[in-house]
Amino acid sequence: MAEIVNLRMARKARKRSEDAATAAQNRALSGRTKAQKQKDRAEQDRAARELDGHKRESD
Repeated sequence: MAEIVNLRMARKARKRSEDAATAAQNRALSGRTKAQKQKDRAEQDRAARELDGHKRESD
């Protein structure tokens, strides 16, 4: 026989695990120094400039 599952409890457990994953990601992003944030922002800007530089011009 199959195991009986309370759907309400399963739904709440899934939401708790999703919230915990989001919280862990936010802790990783927020727990950085100002210099680390500036470095990451500069790397993103550089990557965007390189990508824009490789685009073809449309006529």
